[in-house]
Amino acid sequence: MKIALFGKSFDEATMPYIQQLITKLEDVGSVISLYEPFLRIIEPLVSFSKDYKLFNTHEELKQNVDYLFSVGGDGTFLDTLTLIRDSGVPVLGINLGRLGFLSSVSKDEISSAIDGLIKGNYKLVPRTLIKLNTNEGLFGDLNYALNEVAISRKDSTSLLVIHVYVDGNILNSYWADGLIVATPTGSTAYSLSCGGPIVTPESKNFVITPIATHNLTVRPIVIPDDSKIRIKLEGRDKQFMVSMDSRTETISESVELNLEKESFSINLVQMTNKSFFSTIRDKLKWGLDIRN
Repeated sequence: MKIALFGKSFDEATMPYIQQLITKLEDVGSVISLYEPFLRIIEPLVSFSKDYKLFNTHEELKQNVDYLFSVGGDGTFLDTLTLIRDSGVPVLGINLGRLGFLSSVSKDEISSAIDGLIKGNYKLVPRTLIKLNTNEGLFGDLNYALNEVAISRKDSTSLLVIHVYVDGNILNSYWADGLIVATPTGSTAYSLSCGGPIVTPESKNFVITPIATHNLTVRPIVIPDDSKIRIKLEGRDKQFMVSMDSRTETISESVELNLEKESFSINLVQMTNKSFFSTIRDKLKWGLDIRN
């Protein structure tokens, strides 16, 4: 197997698990490619018994690896998007962070997950991306997100007025602190914390969730993911923030935001002993009696 390893930052407590990952991959004969900034962080604290390769860009990654391992938390997983893009390279998330909806392989499951990968005990789960189009070319050629597009205030306590159109029809004018348009993957992230519903990865929906809306009768709404969403902004402050996962830009109210489903998806590696529902139960402690 040709495995790429991607990570960002770590504390020393996680280094034994990273060493275990490297050693296991070497033991099973994998060809390892390391994201160079990641290597610079871990290099003083881990050792290699075999040669490895380096990569820095999307072009160096595609067609040269079979899988990419995201080593960290869900934030790290989201950052793999800038490298994976439309290459189709499957991503396996190894959770060295906290919650870990996307990075579902725990520290104690590293060895068994690699064995499962070799034996084919996994499936690829396509995850929908949401695409942002603007006349200003916001976010360049990385104008898509795995979790959500979020609109929020910038340096102001004033409410925004957010006009939302779906397939040319006015949905609502939200008086709120902001608005989230989430994919099914993002339904367990920012949208969930703002009262949005959880939807399954294959549900083919987007979730529109207001942030601290002034009208208490307004609730999140689920729409088909083949819908075209248009957003126009108003506010006392003329500058607003638009985020795509962890990437953020400042815009003015003259910018119109157009959202739609991206033409390609990201392949998430899911081990056969796990499912979306088992992850939900585990991470949200569903079914666990904590009264005593």
